[in-house]
Amino acid sequence: MANKLKLGIPKGSLQDATIALFQRAGWNIYASGRSYFPSIDDIEIECMLVRAQEMARYVEHGALDAGLTGNDWVLENQSDVERVTSLTYSKASRTRVKWVLAVPEDSPFQKPEDLAGKTIATELVEFTKRYFAEKNIPVKVEFSWGATEVKPPTLADAIVEVTETGSSLRANRLRIIETLMESETQLIANRAAWSDPWKRSKIETLALMLNGAMAAQVQVGLMLNARKADLDAVLNVLPALNSPTISHLRDPEWVALNTILDQSVVRDVIPKLKAAGGTGIVEYPLSKVVL
Repeated sequence: MANKLKLGIPKGSLQDATIALFQRAGWNIYASGRSYFPSIDDIEIECMLVRAQEMARYVEHGALDAGLTGNDWVLENQSDVERVTSLTYSKASRTRVKWVLAVPEDSPFQKPEDLAGKTIATELVEFTKRYFAEKNIPVKVEFSWGATEVKPPTLADAIVEVTETGSSLRANRLRIIETLMESETQLIANRAAWSDPWKRSKIETLALMLNGAMAAQVQVGLMLNARKADLDAVLNVLPALNSPTISHLRDPEWVALNTILDQSVVRDVIPKLKAAGGTGIVEYPLSKVVL
């Protein structure tokens, strides 16, 4: 029987972003209909869709060898798993999410201590209980089944909710009084699977390629030519991931340069390269950047 890696893909808000990331990394995952077992074009991997909130428990207990879930849910469940790598992406952006303590805009509460004896609604129940217990603030923490933002002040005095931009909180006239934690997606592994040489190698390959695909999202390649006499001036304006590759051209007075730049700086760098003597400047997209 061929080796198989049982891999958990987060179902729900992270599902589409995760499948898209795998595609950029080289694996095509096909989730269709109501099936919880999407197909993947790798005979060594068996996928299962699992809610991110439950992923760490299934990985810890060995039902899955590895999976992707937020660090928040690993902490919520206090799961004993191997944290293989962090992958900073969420449903809407490439940034970390925050779990925040929020109250109505017109409430008198200004800090966590003001909520002593009050009720807090959240999906992150156990972490929230531990957070307030460590601060010796007595509160009642209730599990929220959804629509948490609409519960204050009628159904709860405050909430602990996840946010990327804060727009939903503002739309519901809530203000943040404390950030409890920042979280990002992680590739986690079962301890026994991590100790198995074949499974560990497969998981490490996934981590390498997923990180490479993520790095490529914010970087581009740049090629250009320059006279040797202008090379120092060109290099002075070229922020490189590593030293740029420099190749000799048929004309001994000219060289070709190839490098990688953060996408955010390209619009500023290209005009400076042109002014420094660079010619034939070509920007091109990257599929993966593996360091």
